[in-house]
Amino acid sequence: MNKYTIKEIEENLGVCFNNSNLIKTALTHSSFANQFKDAEYNERLEFLGDSVLQLCITEYLFNNFKNKSEGELTKIRSLIVCENSLYEIAKKLNLGNYIRMSKGEELTGGRERISIQADSVEAVIAAVYLDKGIGFVRDFILLHFEDIIHKAINNEIILDFKTKLQELLQKDGEISIQYELTKYDGPPHRRKFFTNVTIDKKVMGEGSGYSKKEAEQNAAKQALINLEGINE
Repeated sequence: MNKYTIKEIEENLGVCFNNSNLIKTALTHSSFANQFKDAEYNERLEFLGDSVLQLCITEYLFNNFKNKSEGELTKIRSLIVCENSLYEIAKKLNLGNYIRMSKGEELTGGRERISIQADSVEAVIAAVYLDKGIGFVRDFILLHFEDIIHKAINNEIILDFKTKLQELLQKDGEISIQYELTKYDGPPHRRKFFTNVTIDKKVMGEGSGYSKKEAEQNAAKQALINLEGINE
């Protein structure tokens, strides 16, 4: 798989698969299957993995936080089981390096794309579940999501920094918030964008990322840090 062997991937994940085809499929993007017609890709595994993740996180919260209401538990779960959190897990496990995708997808930044990496986490969870069963995959999930669960319980996760910034600034009336793309660099297939956020014409944050959306979110996050000292 790319320059990595199944064994190397297994060692990184801490899982030795009985059926290595499961992890190979979990790390195969649809673009690769379009290029190589006989290859299975990971969308069905994503579908299963999403449900397995939801179940394991729901069960953990239900058993360990008996003082919290259904509404509170639902909110906490939504912070844990979301694209941003899955992306954090993907980065932690270096899944972007392992995914099989077409050359075209890779050249347009697919290997760094948040949605592709997040989806791959769900697919890997499904592969672990099918190969090892619910007990093993539960432990796998709780191990890798431990930090995110802790942050969600303590309300330390912000999913949308732009919305948070807007809510903070406009609670007492309208304030002008503008995002400006200041520059970009790098080759077309790995272009990096740099953005400023100005509040009433004063620059309050700067951010960068491999998409304009990511750069704006990081600029908003920096503005929030400057305004109220949120934790990074």
